[in-house]
Amino acid sequence: LSSNSRIWDLTAPLLTSTYCVVALDMRGHGLSDVPEDGYGFPDVTADVIAFMDLLGLDSVAIAGHSWGASVALTLAVEQPHRVSGIALVDGGFIEISRYSDWETAEAQMTPPDIPGVAVETFLGFARQWPNIRDIWTDEIGEMVLSNFEIKNGKVYRRLDIHRHMKIARAIYDARPSEMLPQASCPALVIVATTPPANEAEQRWQTYRNEGMDMVREAMSGATVLIMENSIHDLPVQRPAELASALVSFARELA
Repeated sequence: LSSNSRIWDLTAPLLTSTYCVVALDMRGHGLSDVPEDGYGFPDVTADVIAFMDLLGLDSVAIAGHSWGASVALTLAVEQPHRVSGIALVDGGFIEISRYSDWETAEAQMTPPDIPGVAVETFLGFARQWPNIRDIWTDEIGEMVLSNFEIKNGKVYRRLDIHRHMKIARAIYDARPSEMLPQASCPALVIVATTPPANEAEQRWQTYRNEGMDMVREAMSGATVLIMENSIHDLPVQRPAELASALVSFARELA
Protein backbone atom coordinates (compact mmCIF):
# COMPACT_ATOMS: atom_id res chain seq x y z
CA LEU A 1 0.00 0.00 0.00
CA SER A 2 1.50 3.28 -1.28
CA SER A 3 4.51 1.32 -2.49
CA ASN A 4 5.12 0.04 -6.04
CA SER A 5 6.70 -2.79 -7.95
CA ARG A 6 10.21 -1.54 -7.18
CA ILE A 7 9.98 -2.96 -3.67
CA TRP A 8 10.92 -6.22 -5.44
CA ASP A 9 14.09 -4.74 -7.01
CA LEU A 10 16.40 -6.62 -4.65
CA THR A 11 14.45 -9.90 -4.64
CA ALA A 12 13.28 -10.37 -8.24
CA PRO A 13 16.77 -10.60 -9.81
CA LEU A 14 17.42 -13.61 -7.58
CA LEU A 15 14.45 -15.39 -9.17
CA THR A 16 14.84 -14.60 -12.86
CA SER A 17 17.54 -17.16 -13.62
CA THR A 18 14.98 -19.89 -13.02
CA TYR A 19 11.56 -18.32 -13.54
CA CYS A 20 9.76 -15.75 -15.62
CA VAL A 21 9.11 -12.97 -13.11
CA VAL A 22 6.72 -10.08 -13.67
CA ALA A 23 5.89 -7.27 -11.23
CA LEU A 24 3.22 -4.63 -11.74
CA ASP A 25 2.27 -1.30 -10.25
CA MET A 26 -1.27 -1.53 -8.91
CA ARG A 27 -3.68 1.27 -9.78
CA GLY A 28 -2.76 4.45 -7.97
CA HIS A 29 0.81 3.24 -7.46
CA GLY A 30 4.12 3.63 -9.24
CA LEU A 31 3.70 4.52 -12.89
CA SER A 32 0.09 3.30 -13.17
CA ASP A 33 -2.89 5.63 -13.52
CA VAL A 34 -4.46 7.12 -10.40
CA PRO A 35 -8.23 6.93 -10.90
CA GLU A 36 -10.66 8.35 -8.37
CA ASP A 37 -12.32 5.01 -7.62
CA GLY A 38 -11.83 1.28 -7.97
CA TYR A 39 -9.57 0.57 -5.00
CA GLY A 40 -11.58 -2.29 -3.55
CA PHE A 41 -10.56 -5.89 -4.09
CA PRO A 42 -12.97 -6.60 -6.99
CA ASP A 43 -11.37 -3.87 -9.10
CA VAL A 44 -7.72 -4.43 -8.21
CA THR A 45 -7.98 -8.19 -8.73
CA ALA A 46 -9.67 -7.54 -12.09
CA ASP A 47 -6.68 -5.34 -12.92
CA VAL A 48 -4.32 -8.25 -12.25
CA ILE A 49 -6.35 -10.61 -14.43
CA ALA A 50 -6.42 -8.02 -17.24
CA PHE A 51 -2.65 -7.67 -16.86
CA MET A 52 -2.22 -11.45 -17.10
CA ASP A 53 -4.45 -11.58 -20.17
CA LEU A 54 -2.42 -8.84 -21.83
CA LEU A 55 0.77 -10.85 -21.32
CA GLY A 56 -0.85 -14.16 -22.26
CA LEU A 57 -0.32 -15.70 -18.81
CA ASP A 58 -2.93 -18.39 -18.25
CA SER A 59 -1.87 -19.47 -14.77
CA VAL A 60 0.70 -18.01 -12.41
CA ALA A 61 2.11 -18.36 -8.93
CA ILE A 62 1.53 -15.04 -7.20
CA ALA A 63 3.65 -13.53 -4.45
CA GLY A 64 2.09 -10.55 -2.74
CA HIS A 65 3.52 -8.39 0.03
CA SER A 66 1.32 -6.77 2.69
CA TRP A 67 -1.78 -5.44 0.90
CA GLY A 68 -0.55 -7.34 -2.16
CA ALA A 69 -0.84 -10.56 -0.16
CA SER A 70 -4.54 -9.83 0.36
CA VAL A 71 -4.85 -9.28 -3.40
CA ALA A 72 -3.15 -12.63 -4.03
CA LEU A 73 -5.48 -14.40 -1.60
CA THR A 74 -8.53 -12.82 -3.22
CA LEU A 75 -7.35 -13.94 -6.65
CA ALA A 76 -6.81 -17.50 -5.43
CA VAL A 77 -10.40 -17.60 -4.15
CA GLU A 78 -12.13 -15.82 -7.03
CA GLN A 79 -10.00 -17.05 -9.95
CA PRO A 80 -8.68 -20.47 -8.83
CA HIS A 81 -8.03 -21.65 -12.39
CA ARG A 82 -5.63 -18.73 -12.95
CA VAL A 83 -3.56 -19.20 -9.79
CA SER A 84 -1.26 -22.20 -9.26
CA GLY A 85 -0.01 -21.06 -5.86
CA ILE A 86 0.15 -18.05 -3.55
CA ALA A 87 2.95 -16.70 -1.39
CA LEU A 88 1.61 -14.32 1.25
CA VAL A 89 4.51 -12.17 2.40
CA ASP A 90 3.65 -10.73 5.82
CA GLY A 91 0.08 -10.02 4.83
CA GLY A 92 -3.26 -11.52 3.91
CA PHE A 93 -3.79 -13.32 7.22
CA ILE A 94 -4.56 -10.53 9.72
CA GLU A 95 -8.24 -9.71 10.20
CA ILE A 96 -8.11 -6.19 11.60
CA SER A 97 -11.85 -5.99 12.29
CA ARG A 98 -11.42 -8.68 14.94
CA TYR A 99 -9.40 -6.30 17.05
CA SER A 100 -10.70 -2.82 16.35
CA ASP A 101 -13.68 -0.77 15.26
CA TRP A 102 -13.23 1.22 12.06
CA GLU A 103 -12.86 4.60 13.78
CA THR A 104 -9.87 3.36 15.77
CA ALA A 105 -8.37 1.48 12.83
CA GLU A 106 -8.85 4.50 10.58
CA ALA A 107 -6.83 6.69 12.93
CA GLN A 108 -4.05 4.09 13.11
CA MET A 109 -3.99 3.45 9.35
CA THR A 110 -4.06 7.07 8.17
CA PRO A 111 -0.61 7.96 6.77
CA PRO A 112 1.08 11.32 7.27
CA ASP A 113 0.71 13.92 4.57
CA ILE A 114 3.87 14.95 2.74
CA PRO A 115 3.19 18.48 1.45
CA GLY A 116 6.35 19.19 -0.45
CA VAL A 117 9.38 18.21 1.64
CA ALA A 118 12.78 18.78 0.02
CA VAL A 119 14.23 15.54 -1.37
CA GLU A 120 17.40 15.65 0.73
CA THR A 121 15.41 16.45 3.87
CA PHE A 122 13.08 13.55 3.18
CA LEU A 123 15.98 11.16 2.54
CA GLY A 124 17.62 12.36 5.74
CA PHE A 125 14.56 11.21 7.68
CA ALA A 126 14.25 7.98 5.67
CA ARG A 127 17.86 7.00 6.40
CA GLN A 128 17.02 7.04 10.11
CA TRP A 129 13.92 4.83 9.95
CA PRO A 130 14.26 2.02 12.49
CA ASN A 131 15.70 -1.17 10.96
CA ILE A 132 16.32 0.61 7.65
CA ARG A 133 19.29 2.72 8.73
CA ASP A 134 21.41 -0.40 9.20
CA ILE A 135 20.88 -1.59 5.61
CA TRP A 136 20.54 1.77 3.83
CA THR A 137 22.05 2.03 0.34
CA ASP A 138 21.63 4.46 -2.53
CA GLU A 139 19.55 1.81 -4.30
CA ILE A 140 17.15 1.60 -1.35
CA GLY A 141 16.97 5.40 -1.42
CA GLU A 142 15.91 5.26 -5.07
CA MET A 143 13.31 2.60 -4.23
CA VAL A 144 11.89 4.76 -1.44
CA LEU A 145 11.70 7.87 -3.62
CA SER A 146 9.97 5.91 -6.39
CA ASN A 147 6.93 5.66 -4.10
CA PHE A 148 6.44 9.42 -4.31
CA GLU A 149 6.03 12.19 -6.82
CA ILE A 150 9.01 14.51 -7.15
CA LYS A 151 8.31 18.06 -8.33
CA ASN A 152 10.90 20.83 -8.33
CA GLY A 153 13.09 18.93 -5.91
CA LYS A 154 10.28 18.30 -3.43
CA VAL A 155 8.51 15.12 -2.37
CA TYR A 156 4.72 14.68 -2.55
CA ARG A 157 2.43 11.72 -2.05
CA ARG A 158 1.68 9.92 -5.32
CA LEU A 159 -1.36 8.16 -3.83
CA ASP A 160 -3.19 10.84 -1.89
CA ILE A 161 -4.59 10.12 1.56
CA HIS A 162 -8.18 10.07 0.28
CA ARG A 163 -7.45 7.18 -2.11
CA HIS A 164 -5.06 5.53 0.33
CA MET A 165 -7.85 5.27 2.88
CA LYS A 166 -10.19 3.64 0.36
CA ILE A 167 -7.70 0.79 0.21
CA ALA A 168 -7.31 0.84 3.99
CA ARG A 169 -11.07 0.43 4.37
CA ALA A 170 -11.07 -2.49 1.92
CA ILE A 171 -8.33 -4.14 3.99
CA TYR A 172 -10.34 -3.55 7.17
CA ASP A 173 -13.47 -5.07 5.60
CA ALA A 174 -11.61 -8.13 4.30
CA ARG A 175 -12.32 -11.42 6.06
CA PRO A 176 -9.29 -13.73 5.83
CA SER A 177 -11.01 -16.14 8.22
CA GLU A 178 -13.61 -16.76 5.51
CA MET A 179 -11.26 -16.62 2.53
CA LEU A 180 -8.33 -18.75 3.68
CA PRO A 181 -10.40 -21.98 3.80
CA GLN A 182 -11.63 -21.28 0.25
CA ALA A 183 -8.15 -21.05 -1.26
CA SER A 184 -7.57 -24.48 -2.78
CA CYS A 185 -4.11 -23.87 -4.25
CA PRO A 186 -0.83 -24.46 -2.38
CA ALA A 187 0.15 -21.58 -0.12
CA LEU A 188 3.32 -20.27 1.46
CA VAL A 189 2.81 -17.80 4.30
CA ILE A 190 5.91 -15.84 5.29
CA VAL A 191 5.73 -13.98 8.59
CA ALA A 192 8.13 -11.29 9.82
CA THR A 193 8.74 -11.21 13.55
CA THR A 194 10.93 -8.95 15.65
CA PRO A 195 11.14 -8.28 19.39
CA PRO A 196 8.52 -5.56 19.94
CA ALA A 197 9.92 -2.22 21.07
CA ASN A 198 6.63 -0.62 22.09
CA GLU A 199 2.96 -1.31 22.69
CA ALA A 200 1.96 -0.83 19.06
CA GLU A 201 4.56 -3.33 17.85
CA GLN A 202 3.47 -5.79 20.54
CA ARG A 203 -0.13 -5.42 19.39
CA TRP A 204 0.75 -6.15 15.75
CA GLN A 205 2.88 -9.12 16.76
CA THR A 206 -0.13 -10.51 18.62
CA TYR A 207 -2.20 -10.05 15.46
CA ARG A 208 0.45 -11.92 13.47
CA ASN A 209 0.56 -14.79 15.93
CA GLU A 210 -3.20 -15.20 15.89
CA GLY A 211 -3.18 -14.88 12.11
CA MET A 212 -0.66 -17.72 11.86
CA ASP A 213 -2.92 -19.87 14.02
CA MET A 214 -5.81 -19.03 11.71
CA VAL A 215 -3.76 -20.07 8.66
CA ARG A 216 -2.77 -23.38 10.22
CA GLU A 217 -6.37 -24.13 11.14
CA ALA A 218 -7.90 -23.03 7.83
CA MET A 219 -5.23 -24.28 5.40
CA SER A 220 -3.86 -27.61 6.56
CA GLY A 221 -1.50 -27.84 3.60
CA ALA A 222 -0.06 -24.35 3.90
CA THR A 223 3.58 -23.81 4.77
CA VAL A 224 4.18 -21.13 7.41
CA LEU A 225 7.70 -19.71 7.41
CA ILE A 226 8.71 -17.36 10.23
CA MET A 227 11.55 -14.93 9.55
CA GLU A 228 12.83 -13.74 12.91
CA ASN A 229 14.41 -10.36 13.59
CA SER A 230 12.77 -9.10 10.43
CA ILE A 231 10.80 -6.00 9.55
CA HIS A 232 7.56 -5.89 7.59
CA ASP A 233 9.38 -4.91 4.37
CA LEU A 234 10.98 -8.31 3.87
CA PRO A 235 11.70 -7.76 0.15
CA VAL A 236 14.01 -4.91 1.17
CA GLN A 237 15.61 -6.32 4.32
CA ARG A 238 15.78 -10.03 3.50
CA PRO A 239 15.85 -10.35 -0.31
CA ALA A 240 18.11 -13.42 -0.41
CA GLU A 241 16.14 -15.35 2.22
CA LEU A 242 12.83 -14.35 0.65
CA ALA A 243 13.98 -15.34 -2.83
CA SER A 244 15.20 -18.70 -1.54
CA ALA A 245 11.81 -19.38 0.06
CA LEU A 246 9.96 -18.41 -3.12
CA VAL A 247 12.18 -20.59 -5.29
CA SER A 248 11.64 -23.60 -3.01
CA PHE A 249 7.89 -23.01 -3.08
CA ALA A 250 7.85 -22.70 -6.88
CA ARG A 251 9.82 -25.93 -7.25
CA GLU A 252 7.21 -27.75 -5.20
CA LEU A 253 4.51 -26.37 -7.49
CA ALA A 254 6.40 -27.57 -10.55
